[in-house]
Amino acid sequence: MALETYRQKRDFTATAEPKGRRGRRGGNSFVIQKHDATRLHYDLRLEMDGVLKSWAVTRGPSLVPGEKRLAVHVEDHPLDYGGFEGTIPKGQYGGGTVLLWDRGTWSPVGDAAKGYAKGHLEFALEGEKLHGRWHLVRMQGRPGEKRENWLLIKAEDEFARGEGDPDILEDLPLSVKTGRDLPAIAAGTEEWTSGRARRRQQAPPPEETADPAPDPAALKGARKARIPDFVEPMLATLAPAAPSGDRWLHEIKFDGYRLQARVEAGRVKLLTRSGLDWTHRFGKEIPAALRDLPLGSAILDGETVVETGAGASDFGALQADLSEGRADRFVYYAFDLLHLDGHDLRPVPLVERKALLEQLLAEAGRPLRYSAHFDEAGAMVLRHACRLSLEGVVSKLRDGPYRAGRGRAWIKSKCSARQEFVIAGYVPSTTSRQAVGALVLGVHEDGALRHVGRVGTGFTVAVAEDLFRRLERIRAPESPFEPALTAEQARQVRFVRPELVAEVEFRAWTADDQLRHAAFRGLREDKPAAEIVREAGPARQPAAPKRSVKLTHPDRIYWPDEGITKEGLADYYAEVWRWIAPHVVGRPLALLRAPEGITGQTFFQKHAWKGMSPHVALLEDPKDPGEPYVGIEDLDGLLALVQSAVLEIHPWGSTAEDWERPDRIVMDLDPGEGVAWPTVIAAAEEVRQRLEAAGLAAFVKTSGGKGLHVVAPLKPHAEWPAVKEFTKGLAEAMAADAPDRYVATIAKAKRRGKILIDYLRNQRGATAVAAYSTRARPGAAVSTPVGWEELGPEIGPGYFTLDNLPTRLAALTADPWDGFRKAAVPLKPKTPRRRAA
Repeated sequence: MALETYRQKRDFTATAEPKGRRGRRGGNSFVIQKHDATRLHYDLRLEMDGVLKSWAVTRGPSLVPGEKRLAVHVEDHPLDYGGFEGTIPKGQYGGGTVLLWDRGTWSPVGDAAKGYAKGHLEFALEGEKLHGRWHLVRMQGRPGEKRENWLLIKAEDEFARGEGDPDILEDLPLSVKTGRDLPAIAAGTEEWTSGRARRRQQAPPPEETADPAPDPAALKGARKARIPDFVEPMLATLAPAAPSGDRWLHEIKFDGYRLQARVEAGRVKLLTRSGLDWTHRFGKEIPAALRDLPLGSAILDGETVVETGAGASDFGALQADLSEGRADRFVYYAFDLLHLDGHDLRPVPLVERKALLEQLLAEAGRPLRYSAHFDEAGAMVLRHACRLSLEGVVSKLRDGPYRAGRGRAWIKSKCSARQEFVIAGYVPSTTSRQAVGALVLGVHEDGALRHVGRVGTGFTVAVAEDLFRRLERIRAPESPFEPALTAEQARQVRFVRPELVAEVEFRAWTADDQLRHAAFRGLREDKPAAEIVREAGPARQPAAPKRSVKLTHPDRIYWPDEGITKEGLADYYAEVWRWIAPHVVGRPLALLRAPEGITGQTFFQKHAWKGMSPHVALLEDPKDPGEPYVGIEDLDGLLALVQSAVLEIHPWGSTAEDWERPDRIVMDLDPGEGVAWPTVIAAAEEVRQRLEAAGLAAFVKTSGGKGLHVVAPLKPHAEWPAVKEFTKGLAEAMAADAPDRYVATIAKAKRRGKILIDYLRNQRGATAVAAYSTRARPGAAVSTPVGWEELGPEIGPGYFTLDNLPTRLAALTADPWDGFRKAAVPLKPKTPRRRAA
């Protein structure tokens, strides 16, 4: 960023901020200024290339390692801004009081220019308040987002503090320049100008002008009108693909509750799509932020969501927070503006409504966000959304007015089949007397309620018990379905009045109009059951073949927080069979079993056990023929493992055809405490370079745990000792070249702030978690192959899960590991050397 941007934003006849110019290169100063503008924040400024590179840190720096603080990259500032302390008049850019909170010098760890360009700047501060190592990490931008978001993270060192320790921002609030606090600076007579302080006589401040308010009257089509009590929402029509052409803009589809925000004279209401007042359900933060907007009255259209750690909205998490009374994670994304300060904006073209809305939300509080849009081709936007396992895209006519009801001016295209269904019955749980095991679903068609199947996964324990209580209260003596259910369909079903609505994700319709691989996502209390019809969706598929492996207690919950059952795990593996098969078939396996789910006892098993299914293969180890290993040869074998509560699959690096010669190398990058994710990515890239320098191809996958696995296919020629020697040499070379970043020893005491390059997966009998295997950890993460170009802040080690991975796979046009086996070459038994200094 050049200083031209800085100067264009300021009127130097009105503000005492320095006009400044680029200084000489080579300096290493830093400052942090506490800035009480529209929102209180802290501005971090690092001297680079003759200017101060600047970030607005919304909550200020934290000394707790790993605690991420949002840092919005802003325009470069001149070097003499580093001494600024005073008041910027209201009406000017950044109007408010500025306090010089800290100053000193900084030094980069590694090449500063390269780190800044790549989006990971590691550095040390030597200030009057802050010391030690820090990370600035650039986040992957959300679709359509204009600002550049980074994260400021304290590294683990002697200057770090624990979560329970005092906050340095509260401990040391005063200016390092004058010893004043913000109120004293705001009320004082001393103002900064041109690098020196000057006294002014006490006098009334000049009349200050507020930021110009958005003017709805300036929009063509806006008409004066009283604010209505409620506006019937505009709805999108489902289509199999996003429309193309310049007439359309495209927004990411949110996975939450559609809410109309009505603001009038300081009173706020959040109304559902049917007009119900749900203001009290979403806590105080969103209404408070809406009240603080610079307006008198308005109606906004948007969606309230809860976002996962990866940034994707999650309806299940939203439901859980609502049921628990938790309100700290709610975010309201506004995507339309229908009324503003006595003007009806519904006839105004969409792009103009959105431009006014963006202006209105420019300085909004944390829980309010503007839903940006893309002008690129709809197919490309949808493909990108699906690759990241998002719900889909809503495409809108850019010049369209806002019209109530469903029409073709808004088109929704989804990454996976998902819609609402009427709950007309349930099957009791086989593991709890006071919980549901499955819901029986229907849709309205030709005046009757038609049966569409069951959903038996996606319930947490609490949700399953809550549904049981709700449904027991509306039990019905007879089936509400027409035509009547068959004996098999009605087996164990308790019918209820068709009053409740469930949102369900599923993979397909079978030929006989039944849901296939369905998962419960939550109750839709904002939608009346009478309106639920079958939406257009994925094409019908032939009914799945009868499984020869019978699941007992299919509703047993394996992942309690995610509500994933044994049936859900079996559905997942049936969905990804063609992807996982090459990595697990015909290999000795080590299995992590959890009969009571991830919260119960877990144990590893690699040999046959009593009562094992005949679909699980027995593999004789030539060197230890007494006790056979277990393996699988087909999908039935994999489902037999699911029946036996296998939640993790760890194969050998060699096959049962050639036990002594591995056909792959696995380098496990295991970050210690305090290591930022971009550092793990950089380590994976370095392993890739070293493998390629040795003539090997390198592929990468998330571990589903904390790190990454870099995998190289081999032709099975070299035996285990040679492969272990090679990988040990590679790990030790990396540790020797960068001892501050890597270790090759397993000792935890040496791993704090460093990455373990674990080569011990590459010896006889050792295993690594399989590609596409689930992990027996909260979140139900899956170890997932990705392309090297996909690695970035938005895809962390646990980003892909049992729930969202099938959506990604369905959206891929090519396997990220395409050509894995073709890339195999013999290992040349040569130990990697250290790089030249």
